[in-house]
Amino acid sequence: MKYTVQIVGVGGQGVLMASLVLGNAAMKAGYRVAMSEVHGMAQRGGSVLSTLRMGDDVASPLEAAGGADLIMGFEPVETCRNLPLANRDTGIIMNLDPVYPSMVAAGFEEYPEVDDVIASVRRRTSNLMTIEATNIALRAGSAVAANAVMIGAVAAIRGFPLSKELLKETLLETVPGKAVDLNSSAFDMGYEDMMSKN
Repeated sequence: MKYTVQIVGVGGQGVLMASLVLGNAAMKAGYRVAMSEVHGMAQRGGSVLSTLRMGDDVASPLEAAGGADLIMGFEPVETCRNLPLANRDTGIIMNLDPVYPSMVAAGFEEYPEVDDVIASVRRRTSNLMTIEATNIALRAGSAVAANAVMIGAVAAIRGFPLSKELLKETLLETVPGKAVDLNSSAFDMGYEDMMSKN
């Protein structure tokens, strides 16, 4: 078994924490794990990409273009930008809540309509699942738990090689003690939201 997850978003969304949780859970499950991270101006809202490969015989932390089994898109435009990582069978979970770049916030550029971004992704693959992770996290108690929502959503994906129980246990071991209840609720809400769409 080999399985590659590409996690994409912008700085501050918890992309690297999500990859850490998935990687640790995969090691607990007995898989070999290789990870790589690419982040430029991450602290200033720049692009972040984390590749997680797990399986029985994984050596390289990098995956060829089009080799992803799953893309976790924490931000719509970043998901669309990273479509070359996908093939027609790749599953994609995309958070619909945009993070506006500084040039958009300053009024110099326009952010595309999210419906147009969805349409672009659907032209590449029919395996797109959308989620309003940030809004769900706010209902759980704080927007910072959007990554826990996304991890919960991944647990609901058919064929994902790690169990819901293992992912949740690893998440709650990773976050600070004072954030356990928030992240537990966010995980469950993400899982339930994605299960309702399967």
